[in-house]
Amino acid sequence: MNRILRQAMQDCDNYVIEMDYEDAKGNRTHRVVSPIRLMGSYRFLGLCLCREQPRQFQLSRCKNIRLVPASEVMMPVAMEASMN
Repeated sequence: MNRILRQAMQDCDNYVIEMDYEDAKGNRTHRVVSPIRLMGSYRFLGLCLCREQPRQFQLSRCKNIRLVPASEVMMPVAMEASMN
């Protein structure tokens, strides 16, 4: 997971990440995020392209993270509820 985040951070003009995220209330959503920086070993700061705002994400709540070419993403990105 950290490898994917680091790659997206190092090449932020070309890559973003997609992931499923579970918030503190247990709500699950599918997000598209441009990672900005790691904040310790358990969370990261990223620009949520769904909400068009910077957000902090706990790594333990991130699932199915994958690297996506930024050219495949249009702003803003609709946030979808995950059914998992």
